[in-house]
Amino acid sequence: MPTFSAPNVTRRLLALLAILTLPLSSAEEPDLLRATEAFQYSTSSQPDAVIVNWNIAPEYYLYRSRMRFESTTDGVTLGEPRMRKGKIKTDEFFGEQEVFRGNLRVEIPYQGDAESLELKIKSQGCADAGLCYPPQTWTATIELPASTSSGGLLDMLATEANGFDEDGPLPPEVAFRVDALMVDDYTLLVRWDIEPDYYLYRDKLGLTVESDLIQLGAIKWPDGVMKDDPEFGRVEVYEAPTEIRIPVSRASREAGTLELTATYQGCAEVFGICYPPGSRTLLVTVDEATTDASALSSAGGTEQVAEQDKLAQLIKSGSLPLVMATFFGFGLLLAFTPCVLPMVPILSGIIAGQKGEVSTRRSFILSLVYVLAMALTYTIAGVIVAMLGQNVQAMFQNPAVLIAFSLIFVALALAMFDVWQFQMPVAIQNRLNAAGSGGGYTGVAIMGALSALIVGPCVAAPLVAVLIFIGQSGDAVRGGVTLFALAMGMGAPLLAYGATAGQLMVRAGPWMEVVKRLFGIMLLGVAIWLLARILPARVIMALWAVLAFGAAWAFGLLLKKNLLVFRVAAIASVAYGLVLGASALLGGSDPLNPARGTPFGEHEEHLAFRKVATVEALQQAVAEAAANGKTSMLDFYADWCVECIKMEKEAFSDAAVLEALADTVVLQADVTKNDDNDQALLHYFGIYGPPTIVFFDKDGVERRNFRVVGYMGRDEFADHARRAVAP
Repeated sequence: MPTFSAPNVTRRLLALLAILTLPLSSAEEPDLLRATEAFQYSTSSQPDAVIVNWNIAPEYYLYRSRMRFESTTDGVTLGEPRMRKGKIKTDEFFGEQEVFRGNLRVEIPYQGDAESLELKIKSQGCADAGLCYPPQTWTATIELPASTSSGGLLDMLATEANGFDEDGPLPPEVAFRVDALMVDDYTLLVRWDIEPDYYLYRDKLGLTVESDLIQLGAIKWPDGVMKDDPEFGRVEVYEAPTEIRIPVSRASREAGTLELTATYQGCAEVFGICYPPGSRTLLVTVDEATTDASALSSAGGTEQVAEQDKLAQLIKSGSLPLVMATFFGFGLLLAFTPCVLPMVPILSGIIAGQKGEVSTRRSFILSLVYVLAMALTYTIAGVIVAMLGQNVQAMFQNPAVLIAFSLIFVALALAMFDVWQFQMPVAIQNRLNAAGSGGGYTGVAIMGALSALIVGPCVAAPLVAVLIFIGQSGDAVRGGVTLFALAMGMGAPLLAYGATAGQLMVRAGPWMEVVKRLFGIMLLGVAIWLLARILPARVIMALWAVLAFGAAWAFGLLLKKNLLVFRVAAIASVAYGLVLGASALLGGSDPLNPARGTPFGEHEEHLAFRKVATVEALQQAVAEAAANGKTSMLDFYADWCVECIKMEKEAFSDAAVLEALADTVVLQADVTKNDDNDQALLHYFGIYGPPTIVFFDKDGVERRNFRVVGYMGRDEFADHARRAVAP
């Protein structure tokens, strides 16, 4: 039978009164926090236990006796919660109670096999101001690690039931408890709770993440204490609970789960033993970011947002007609980049190789088939890249594919020179004619599709914006329509050119032979352009020299009767060929600037890149730069990336760029081979291909809002780099 003593009745009445009058009191006491603010919690998990971390506001406390944890997930049962000892308080509402203040970590062993756990959390607490909150019930969904053997759980439960063996050392997972949580959108807090008479080696601690959402910045470990250790001599150790706040960068605002691996090694001083190295894997809940790291203030005081992020937001929120019109316009601009221009001689060769006279109408239809095939292939490949994270175009950059495609262009060029029938069997000739220059629309479509994959538009901000949108939203339809509009914008000048070329073709005359030969020369130029991705620079320079002599022949150098303009062009081609040949012998590598790289060229300074080939090497390099108080820059490069080479020649040797990055560690990842390490680096940053440039601040955190995608001119890049590395 319950007792009804005056003190008990008084306490219960006071408690009831406080609960009933809480809304009124809160209105009269604006400084009092809501329960969700006074008793904040976060959850995480490890192989045998789920973790609840309470962050109790100052001047507030929780009752231990009112704390309950229940599993509402079928097949998952909970053990007895483990937590530190609280303080005994004579409470005006419930008498003598054990209460908790500040930070509280609760480990709850669990048994069962499930991907996630619905955890019901019950609690009640009070404010020192004299108010007691009603009992609170919250539900949290916790992602669980892969199932582990039940032996560890049973051992934990047995250890808990026995209260640990006081005559022996604690298990390492008890002596050194680690937990992690996101304290804000861009800061990860890791806490080590170390039992008395135990310590951890500072140089044996490590933290790594496996996540597409987050990258860790430079870890600034707090100072420990120096100790004469029987194992390692004089070392720095941690003997008390230690917290580490780590800045992070995020790929987006999306919520998710962070898999954090903590490695450690420590000793039990009272027993004179040291544990072997160990590790713990924690799953940390990452909430959706409420602030946007890409909207940071730049040195000039204005907001800096990466162009691809702006465009991705436009795709997401803009009306579809506006989005299509905008990206069609971007496609028109991309049509005049070095990556798309080689499609002009390809289309020229297709039109000029037609049998008989080619009408303007037929020329336009051939161009339309070519452009539509290119656009559809580009769209499909883009959607696949975004959904699977694989760079389809990079797969076609291996030597066998490039050589085969170059031979096709050589064959088409020979057809332009009317030597086809003398050097190839008739059966092969007919097949090649049908594929590229015999009039079959299927063959023209195949050439358009292959051009999209192998010649291919360069990686640029509009393209990456669409890929980001598809990858994050999963909306392949809206993203695909946008990609198609972009590709048609790139193809629009080709349609105009094709129609014009057809109009010229109907004007027969002797000069048409010269035009036809020039189209053949251009096709050979495309073949050399492709081979430049796999052959040495000197060999390519020699091939360009030979092609220049071929151009002189095409202009009719050997003809006695020729137009004056063609004679001048032929002589100029011979002179240019001689210059290229001399440049090749002297070490030149740039057909547009033959003096570059030779003794006659001006000495050029260049960014001294440190090569990194793996994610681990990159992390180490960025951490070293941060430890020295320096910013970092990472450039993604590939031999088959035309605009990467252009950045190398122009921006990375510019005096203003060198000055802007003088105190910055410059790194370069060569992803030409597209092997596992290359793909891992691209995947780590969510990058679809080069050219892409990433900047890190002095804490080793990426400044995502300054990420550069695609080619950027030297002056613009110098200004961008100055702002990217500014404090």
